Amino acid sequence: MPTQTAPVALYTDPDAYERERRSIFATTWQFLGLASELTRPGDYLAETLAGYPIVAVRGDDGALHGFHNVCRHRAGPLVDDPKGRCDKEFVCRYHAWRYSFDGRLLEATDFGSAPGFNAGDYGLFPVRVEAWCGLVFVNMDMGAKPAAETLAPLQSRLASCAQLSARTHHAHVIECNWKVYVENYLDGHHDDAHRHLHASMTAPADTASDDMRMEGNVALQLVRNDRGVDIGFWAWVWPNLGLSFARGVLLIEHMRPIGAQRMRLHHLHLHEPEDPRVDAAIDAQEQIADEDAEICQRVQENLKAGIFGRGVLSPTHEAAIAWFQDRTGG
Repeated sequence: MPTQTAPVALYTDPDAYERERRSIFATTWQFLGLASELTRPGDYLAETLAGYPIVAVRGDDGALHGFHNVCRHRAGPLVDDPKGRCDKEFVCRYHAWRYSFDGRLLEATDFGSAPGFNAGDYGLFPVRVEAWCGLVFVNMDMGAKPAAETLAPLQSRLASCAQLSARTHHAHVIECNWKVYVENYLDGHHDDAHRHLHASMTAPADTASDDMRMEGNVALQLVRNDRGVDIGFWAWVWPNLGLSFARGVLLIEHMRPIGAQRMRLHHLHLHEPEDPRVDAAIDAQEQIADEDAEICQRVQENLKAGIFGRGVLSPTHEAAIAWFQDRTGG
């Protein structure tokens, strides 16, 4: 019997999304940004990841510290911008409670005297934060295995990209469940969705699915030219991070859910300054992303129409999707 696709409710039901928030996104390493943006004490990166507001900061001790971007007084935000620098401390944007970069409450501003109130009991809610190969990851599970262990299959591949200093960022809101987009990312068999692109833009290498290997939390496929020489790689990291390198550009794709049927795709391109290959490579990647977004939105519309039940997965081309759906309860 062929492997069936996951139940439609997993792509449309708000309750299913809420379960995923807590069981998947609160327990896995999530990409936050680049370590090069956190060099001085007070430098911070902040994002909302599957509904969880997170901030990571370089401390006065030189270490990285991570917290929920939530004041312990009445849940105000510590910072508003996605990146920036705080001078000496975090100051809540609501009532100006002050916190050190290691999360201690320094002053409950104008709070007054309250019996039993102890500032030591009201430090920020911590999250794990680690830098790996120049990338910053956070995890709300304080007992999680180190990020380096999770990402180990990519160590040698990412190390070769360490010299890429220039960056270009794009973000797209896509009206589909995050898993629809991930499954599209894992599907190397949808060339018809990109039929308007020149073949050299969509198929720079042999990408047959039997070249893909799944190891722990990583799916990895080498990119080869027509002579069989490795010229890059394509990878996906559980649950929602894509990494690929070709033509001098490292593309980081983070698929961030913002609801049961909506997500935000962040594209970060890292490359050498003034590399003549970059503009064409980025243009191709962005056009592919636009076309992927269009087909994913159409799939989402069909899923919620109430007609589709469960489909089937190709053992030749869609083994990685079956692997993913098995992890998400499909």
